[in-house]
Amino acid sequence: MTAPRRTWRRLLGAALTVSATLLVVTAGSAGAAPDTDNHEMGASIRAHDGVAPAGLAPASVDASVPGIDVSSYQGNVNWASYWSAGKRFAYVKATEGTGYQNAYFSQQYTGSYNVGMIRGAYHYGRPDLSGGVAQADYFVAHGGGWSKDGKTLPGTLDIEWGPNNACYGKTPAQMVAWIKAFSDEYHAKTTRWPVIYTATSWWSQCTGNTGDFSSTNPLWVARYASSAGTLPYNWGFYTFWQYSSSPIDQDTFSADITRLKVLATG
Repeated sequence: MTAPRRTWRRLLGAALTVSATLLVVTAGSAGAAPDTDNHEMGASIRAHDGVAPAGLAPASVDASVPGIDVSSYQGNVNWASYWSAGKRFAYVKATEGTGYQNAYFSQQYTGSYNVGMIRGAYHYGRPDLSGGVAQADYFVAHGGGWSKDGKTLPGTLDIEWGPNNACYGKTPAQMVAWIKAFSDEYHAKTTRWPVIYTATSWWSQCTGNTGDFSSTNPLWVARYASSAGTLPYNWGFYTFWQYSSSPIDQDTFSADITRLKVLATG
């Protein structure tokens, strides 16, 4: 075998080795773990409580105001299409803990407003990471504030099962104190009480049905069934109901559009 041929084969072998290495690295990157500090509204509730069969829509939805909620998982949203489909309000994830901001927040929050929707922001609560006051401040500073323009809903605290521990390692008393600290701080910063988004099953498990927020905080209940069912402790009615996650999180406001505007106006 001539020297040039041996050299060519060595170069070919090296090239194949590099290609195989790149293939493995690429495949590993494609399967990288998702961002552990970015959770969409209701994901843990669906996993815990289950969902109704596809196509099962509550009859009461037809008599109220339909809306949706979105996060970074939806990317840039075609808001005009949702407006055409009859959606009239939206909630957009702004923050989680004190270290995560939705990269698509501006497009989603401004875009929903521009097509005519009444919109608000939500914060995914992480009691395992920091205190309620710190997270309320972070939320307000990064899109979760409120303005008296008739188009901005009060911010929402999304509180549901944690990624590692259902109740974030808190006792019922500690959990109630955390929620109250967040709620009080948000009210102090914005003059509005935050909406509380949760599931009845989580509330019972993690607060022990102690602590009463029904006189101050509007309830957004998550239940993927033909009715909202039993509500969390002491709430006599819901303000919002998330009733489906297909093909996107779908919500309904409990009254007509006039009352929704009142909620936005404060």
